[in-house]
Amino acid sequence: MSDKHPIIAITGMAGAGLSTVRHAFKDLFMRQKVNPVIVHGDGFRRFTDRQFAALLDEAAVSDRHISWFGPECNHFPELEQFFQTYAETGSGVVREYAHNDSRAAGLGVKTGEFTPWKPLASGSDLLFYEGQHGGVIADTWTRRQIDSRHFPPEIDRRAGRKGIDVAQYVDLLIGVVPAINLEWIQKIHRDCAKGYCSPEASLETILRRMDDYIHYIVPQFGLTDINIQRMPLVDTSNPFIAREVPTPDESVLIIHFRDRKRHDFPALLQRIPGSRMTRPTTMLVPGGELRLAISVICGPLVEEMMEKQSATHPGQN
Repeated sequence: MSDKHPIIAITGMAGAGLSTVRHAFKDLFMRQKVNPVIVHGDGFRRFTDRQFAALLDEAAVSDRHISWFGPECNHFPELEQFFQTYAETGSGVVREYAHNDSRAAGLGVKTGEFTPWKPLASGSDLLFYEGQHGGVIADTWTRRQIDSRHFPPEIDRRAGRKGIDVAQYVDLLIGVVPAINLEWIQKIHRDCAKGYCSPEASLETILRRMDDYIHYIVPQFGLTDINIQRMPLVDTSNPFIAREVPTPDESVLIIHFRDRKRHDFPALLQRIPGSRMTRPTTMLVPGGELRLAISVICGPLVEEMMEKQSATHPGQN
Protein backbone atom coordinates (compact mmCIF):
# COMPACT_ATOMS: atom_id res chain seq x y z
CA MET A 1 0.00 0.00 0.00
CA SER A 2 1.14 3.53 -0.65
CA ASP A 3 0.19 6.99 0.57
CA LYS A 4 1.99 8.60 -2.35
CA HIS A 5 0.71 6.32 -5.14
CA PRO A 6 -2.54 4.64 -3.98
CA ILE A 7 -4.18 1.77 -5.83
CA ILE A 8 -7.90 1.00 -6.14
CA ALA A 9 -8.75 -2.41 -7.61
CA ILE A 10 -12.16 -3.68 -8.70
CA THR A 11 -12.17 -7.45 -9.04
CA GLY A 12 -14.74 -9.95 -10.24
CA MET A 13 -15.98 -11.94 -13.20
CA ALA A 14 -16.31 -10.50 -16.68
CA GLY A 15 -19.94 -9.48 -17.00
CA ALA A 16 -20.38 -9.16 -13.22
CA GLY A 17 -20.92 -5.40 -13.44
CA LEU A 18 -17.32 -4.18 -13.30
CA SER A 19 -17.85 -1.60 -16.05
CA THR A 20 -20.77 -0.05 -14.15
CA VAL A 21 -18.56 0.33 -11.10
CA ARG A 22 -15.77 1.76 -13.25
CA HIS A 23 -18.08 4.43 -14.67
CA ALA A 24 -19.28 5.30 -11.17
CA PHE A 25 -15.68 5.79 -10.08
CA LYS A 26 -14.90 7.90 -13.16
CA ASP A 27 -17.74 10.23 -12.18
CA LEU A 28 -16.41 10.31 -8.61
CA PHE A 29 -12.87 11.10 -9.79
CA MET A 30 -14.14 13.90 -12.01
CA ARG A 31 -16.11 15.51 -9.15
CA GLN A 32 -13.14 15.30 -6.80
CA LYS A 33 -10.66 16.43 -9.49
CA VAL A 34 -8.62 13.24 -9.15
CA ASN A 35 -6.44 12.20 -12.08
CA PRO A 36 -6.44 8.38 -12.25
CA VAL A 37 -4.69 6.01 -14.61
CA ILE A 38 -7.13 3.23 -15.54
CA VAL A 39 -5.72 -0.23 -16.28
CA HIS A 40 -7.70 -3.24 -17.48
CA GLY A 41 -6.71 -6.67 -16.25
CA ASP A 42 -7.04 -8.40 -19.62
CA GLY A 43 -3.78 -6.72 -20.64
CA PHE A 44 -2.06 -9.22 -18.34
CA ARG A 45 -3.43 -12.26 -20.13
CA ARG A 46 -0.72 -14.56 -21.39
CA PHE A 47 -2.20 -15.48 -24.77
CA THR A 48 -3.91 -13.86 -27.73
CA ASP A 49 -7.36 -15.20 -28.61
CA ARG A 50 -5.89 -17.34 -31.38
CA GLN A 51 -3.23 -18.80 -29.10
CA PHE A 52 -5.82 -19.51 -26.41
CA ALA A 53 -8.08 -21.33 -28.89
CA ALA A 54 -5.16 -23.55 -29.88
CA LEU A 55 -4.35 -24.17 -26.23
CA LEU A 56 -7.96 -25.20 -25.58
CA ASP A 57 -7.77 -27.76 -28.38
CA GLU A 58 -4.54 -29.14 -26.97
CA ALA A 59 -5.94 -29.28 -23.43
CA ALA A 60 -9.06 -31.12 -24.61
CA VAL A 61 -6.91 -33.92 -25.99
CA SER A 62 -5.20 -34.43 -22.62
CA ASP A 63 -8.44 -33.86 -20.65
CA ARG A 64 -7.10 -30.73 -18.92
CA HIS A 65 -9.29 -27.81 -17.89
CA ILE A 66 -7.83 -24.35 -18.49
CA SER A 67 -9.36 -20.90 -18.39
CA TRP A 68 -8.63 -17.19 -18.33
CA PHE A 69 -8.98 -17.34 -14.54
CA GLY A 70 -5.90 -19.39 -13.70
CA PRO A 71 -2.11 -18.90 -13.67
CA GLU A 72 -1.50 -20.87 -16.84
CA CYS A 73 -3.20 -18.18 -18.91
CA ASN A 74 -2.18 -15.02 -17.04
CA HIS A 75 0.94 -13.05 -16.21
CA PHE A 76 0.46 -13.12 -12.41
CA PRO A 77 4.10 -12.29 -11.56
CA GLU A 78 4.03 -9.34 -13.98
CA LEU A 79 0.77 -8.08 -12.47
CA GLU A 80 2.20 -8.24 -8.97
CA GLN A 81 5.36 -6.47 -10.11
CA PHE A 82 3.29 -3.78 -11.83
CA PHE A 83 1.29 -3.07 -8.67
CA GLN A 84 4.46 -2.97 -6.58
CA THR A 85 6.21 -0.63 -9.02
CA TYR A 86 3.25 1.71 -9.20
CA ALA A 87 2.95 1.84 -5.40
CA GLU A 88 6.64 2.75 -5.19
CA THR A 89 7.07 5.06 -8.19
CA GLY A 90 3.70 5.94 -9.70
CA SER A 91 4.65 4.15 -12.92
CA GLY A 92 4.93 0.63 -14.30
CA VAL A 93 4.88 -1.36 -17.52
CA VAL A 94 1.54 -2.37 -19.05
CA ARG A 95 -0.09 -3.29 -22.34
CA GLU A 96 -3.63 -3.21 -23.68
CA TYR A 97 -5.86 -5.92 -25.11
CA ALA A 98 -8.18 -5.42 -28.10
CA HIS A 99 -11.36 -7.23 -27.08
CA ASN A 100 -13.41 -6.11 -30.09
CA ASP A 101 -13.02 -4.59 -33.55
CA SER A 102 -13.66 -1.04 -32.38
CA ARG A 103 -11.04 -1.32 -29.65
CA ALA A 104 -8.62 -2.94 -32.08
CA ALA A 105 -8.97 -0.06 -34.52
CA GLY A 106 -8.25 2.45 -31.77
CA LEU A 107 -5.19 0.55 -30.55
CA GLY A 108 -3.82 -0.28 -33.99
CA VAL A 109 -3.70 -4.04 -33.45
CA LYS A 110 -5.81 -7.01 -34.51
CA THR A 111 -8.86 -8.05 -32.52
CA GLY A 112 -7.87 -10.48 -29.77
CA GLU A 113 -4.26 -9.28 -29.65
CA PHE A 114 -2.17 -6.95 -27.49
CA THR A 115 -0.29 -3.70 -27.86
CA PRO A 116 3.42 -3.78 -26.99
CA TRP A 117 4.38 -3.42 -23.31
CA LYS A 118 5.16 0.19 -22.44
CA PRO A 119 5.54 2.43 -19.35
CA LEU A 120 2.56 4.32 -17.99
CA ALA A 121 2.42 8.04 -18.52
CA SER A 122 3.55 9.92 -15.42
CA GLY A 123 1.52 12.33 -13.30
CA SER A 124 -1.45 10.23 -12.17
CA ASP A 125 -2.90 10.62 -8.68
CA LEU A 126 -3.82 6.96 -8.31
CA LEU A 127 -4.11 3.66 -10.16
CA PHE A 128 -7.56 2.25 -10.86
CA TYR A 129 -7.49 -1.42 -11.88
CA GLU A 130 -10.52 -3.24 -13.28
CA GLY A 131 -10.28 -6.96 -13.92
CA GLN A 132 -10.45 -10.50 -12.59
CA HIS A 133 -7.27 -10.58 -10.51
CA GLY A 134 -6.97 -7.34 -8.56
CA GLY A 135 -6.64 -9.28 -5.30
CA VAL A 136 -5.26 -12.59 -6.53
CA ILE A 137 -2.97 -14.71 -4.40
CA ALA A 138 -1.17 -17.58 -6.10
CA ASP A 139 0.44 -19.43 -3.24
CA THR A 140 -2.49 -21.76 -4.03
CA TRP A 141 -0.29 -23.15 -6.83
CA THR A 142 1.71 -24.96 -4.16
CA ARG A 143 -1.30 -26.00 -2.09
CA ARG A 144 -2.96 -27.54 -5.12
CA GLN A 145 0.33 -29.21 -6.14
CA ILE A 146 -0.29 -28.44 -9.79
CA ASP A 147 1.73 -30.64 -12.13
CA SER A 148 4.40 -28.44 -13.72
CA ARG A 149 3.66 -30.08 -17.05
CA HIS A 150 0.46 -28.03 -17.12
CA PHE A 151 2.46 -24.83 -17.51
CA PRO A 152 4.22 -23.48 -20.60
CA PRO A 153 8.04 -23.61 -20.26
CA GLU A 154 8.34 -19.82 -20.07
CA ILE A 155 6.45 -19.61 -16.74
CA ASP A 156 8.86 -18.92 -13.90
CA ARG A 157 7.87 -21.71 -11.50
CA ARG A 158 9.92 -20.08 -8.74
CA ALA A 159 7.17 -17.46 -8.58
CA GLY A 160 4.67 -20.25 -7.93
CA ARG A 161 6.78 -21.61 -5.08
CA LYS A 162 7.25 -18.29 -3.32
CA GLY A 163 3.65 -17.27 -3.94
CA ILE A 164 2.06 -14.30 -5.69
CA ASP A 165 0.24 -11.69 -3.60
CA VAL A 166 -1.24 -8.88 -5.66
CA ALA A 167 -3.67 -7.79 -2.93
CA GLN A 168 -0.90 -6.60 -0.58
CA TYR A 169 -0.33 -3.51 -2.74
CA VAL A 170 -3.98 -2.44 -3.00
CA ASP A 171 -5.29 0.42 -0.84
CA LEU A 172 -8.96 -0.19 -1.65
CA LEU A 173 -10.04 -3.60 -2.97
CA ILE A 174 -13.66 -4.01 -4.06
CA GLY A 175 -15.28 -7.27 -5.13
CA VAL A 176 -18.27 -7.29 -7.49
CA VAL A 177 -20.04 -10.61 -7.05
CA PRO A 178 -23.49 -11.48 -8.45
CA ALA A 179 -25.23 -14.51 -6.96
CA ILE A 180 -23.88 -17.51 -8.85
CA ASN A 181 -27.07 -18.28 -10.80
CA LEU A 182 -27.35 -14.62 -11.76
CA GLU A 183 -23.70 -14.61 -12.78
CA TRP A 184 -24.30 -17.56 -15.10
CA ILE A 185 -27.42 -15.97 -16.59
CA GLN A 186 -25.48 -12.78 -17.28
CA LYS A 187 -22.62 -14.68 -18.91
CA ILE A 188 -24.85 -16.77 -21.17
CA HIS A 189 -26.89 -13.76 -22.32
CA ARG A 190 -23.76 -11.61 -22.72
CA ASP A 191 -21.98 -14.22 -24.83
CA CYS A 192 -25.00 -14.82 -27.03
CA ALA A 193 -25.79 -11.12 -27.46
CA LYS A 194 -22.22 -10.39 -28.57
CA GLY A 195 -22.08 -13.43 -30.83
CA TYR A 196 -19.29 -15.10 -28.90
CA CYS A 197 -20.92 -18.51 -28.73
CA SER A 198 -24.14 -20.50 -28.34
CA PRO A 199 -25.82 -21.13 -24.96
CA GLU A 200 -24.45 -24.67 -25.09
CA ALA A 201 -20.89 -23.49 -25.66
CA SER A 202 -21.29 -20.89 -22.92
CA LEU A 203 -22.35 -23.62 -20.50
CA GLU A 204 -19.31 -25.68 -21.50
CA THR A 205 -17.10 -22.69 -20.69
CA ILE A 206 -18.71 -22.30 -17.26
CA LEU A 207 -17.99 -25.94 -16.46
CA ARG A 208 -14.44 -25.84 -17.83
CA ARG A 209 -13.34 -22.87 -15.78
CA MET A 210 -15.05 -23.85 -12.51
CA ASP A 211 -11.89 -25.23 -10.88
CA ASP A 212 -9.95 -22.01 -11.56
CA TYR A 213 -12.96 -19.96 -10.46
CA ILE A 214 -12.98 -21.69 -7.09
CA HIS A 215 -9.21 -21.42 -6.56
CA TYR A 216 -8.35 -18.02 -8.06
CA ILE A 217 -11.48 -15.85 -8.18
CA VAL A 218 -13.48 -16.75 -5.06
CA PRO A 219 -10.58 -16.39 -2.55
CA GLN A 220 -10.19 -12.73 -3.53
CA PHE A 221 -13.59 -11.95 -2.03
CA GLY A 222 -12.24 -12.91 1.38
CA LEU A 223 -9.56 -10.21 1.05
CA THR A 224 -11.68 -7.33 -0.19
CA ASP A 225 -12.39 -4.16 1.76
CA ILE A 226 -15.89 -4.02 0.27
CA ASN A 227 -17.93 -6.73 -1.45
CA ILE A 228 -20.94 -5.82 -3.58
CA GLN A 229 -23.13 -8.86 -4.16
CA ARG A 230 -26.15 -8.54 -6.43
CA MET A 231 -29.05 -10.84 -5.52
CA PRO A 232 -32.05 -11.34 -7.83
CA LEU A 233 -35.60 -10.88 -6.54
CA VAL A 234 -37.07 -13.05 -9.30
CA ASP A 235 -36.81 -16.78 -9.95
CA THR A 236 -33.37 -17.81 -11.23
CA SER A 237 -33.62 -21.45 -10.14
CA ASN A 238 -32.55 -22.76 -13.56
CA PRO A 239 -30.15 -20.20 -15.03
CA PHE A 240 -29.76 -22.18 -18.22
CA ILE A 241 -33.33 -21.63 -19.39
CA ALA A 242 -33.75 -18.04 -18.18
CA ARG A 243 -35.11 -15.89 -20.99
CA GLU A 244 -34.09 -12.54 -19.48
CA VAL A 245 -31.43 -11.13 -17.20
CA PRO A 246 -33.01 -9.70 -14.03
CA THR A 247 -32.98 -5.91 -14.14
CA PRO A 248 -31.41 -3.76 -11.40
CA ASP A 249 -34.90 -3.02 -10.07
CA GLU A 250 -35.48 -6.78 -9.81
CA SER A 251 -32.39 -7.11 -7.60
CA VAL A 252 -30.91 -5.96 -4.33
CA LEU A 253 -27.29 -5.23 -3.44
CA ILE A 254 -25.73 -6.80 -0.38
CA ILE A 255 -22.70 -4.68 0.48
CA HIS A 256 -20.27 -6.06 3.04
CA PHE A 257 -17.59 -3.94 4.74
CA ARG A 258 -14.50 -5.59 6.18
CA ASP A 259 -13.63 -2.71 8.56
CA ARG A 260 -16.74 -0.98 9.87
CA LYS A 261 -14.61 1.66 11.62
CA ARG A 262 -13.80 3.21 8.22
CA HIS A 263 -17.46 4.02 7.46
CA ASP A 264 -20.12 6.33 8.89
CA PHE A 265 -23.12 4.04 8.49
CA PRO A 266 -25.81 6.48 9.77
CA ALA A 267 -24.67 9.00 7.15
CA LEU A 268 -24.61 6.33 4.42
CA LEU A 269 -28.15 5.20 5.26
CA GLN A 270 -29.41 8.77 5.06
CA ARG A 271 -27.88 9.31 1.62
CA ILE A 272 -28.84 5.98 -0.03
CA PRO A 273 -32.65 5.73 -0.37
CA GLY A 274 -34.16 2.43 0.75
CA SER A 275 -30.99 1.14 2.36
CA ARG A 276 -30.75 -0.58 5.73
CA MET A 277 -28.26 -2.52 7.81
CA THR A 278 -28.80 -6.28 8.04
CA ARG A 279 -25.68 -6.89 10.13
CA PRO A 280 -23.15 -4.54 11.75
CA THR A 281 -20.95 -4.86 8.64
CA THR A 282 -23.60 -5.48 5.96
CA MET A 283 -25.87 -3.05 4.14
CA LEU A 284 -28.87 -3.87 1.96
CA VAL A 285 -29.33 -1.44 -0.96
CA PRO A 286 -31.94 -1.37 -3.78
CA GLY A 287 -30.46 -2.78 -6.98
CA GLY A 288 -30.96 0.40 -8.96
CA GLU A 289 -28.80 2.45 -6.59
CA LEU A 290 -25.42 0.91 -7.42
CA ARG A 291 -23.79 4.03 -8.85
CA LEU A 292 -25.11 6.18 -6.01
CA ALA A 293 -23.90 3.64 -3.45
CA ILE A 294 -20.41 3.62 -4.97
CA SER A 295 -20.28 7.40 -4.88
CA VAL A 296 -21.54 7.73 -1.31
CA ILE A 297 -19.50 4.86 0.14
CA CYS A 298 -16.24 5.32 -1.74
CA GLY A 299 -16.18 9.12 -2.05
CA PRO A 300 -14.87 9.64 1.50
CA LEU A 301 -12.29 6.88 1.03
CA VAL A 302 -10.89 8.54 -2.10
CA GLU A 303 -10.83 11.90 -0.30
CA GLU A 304 -8.88 10.27 2.50
CA MET A 305 -6.35 8.88 0.02
CA MET A 306 -5.82 12.29 -1.55
CA GLU A 307 -5.47 13.96 1.85
CA LYS A 308 -2.82 11.45 2.90
CA GLN A 309 -1.04 11.98 -0.40
CA SER A 310 -1.00 15.76 0.07
CA ALA A 311 0.04 15.53 3.72
CA THR A 312 2.85 13.10 3.04
CA HIS A 313 4.02 14.69 -0.20
CA PRO A 314 3.03 18.36 -0.42
CA GLY A 315 2.69 19.57 -4.00
CA GLN A 316 1.96 16.07 -5.34
CA ASN A 317 -1.51 17.11 -6.66
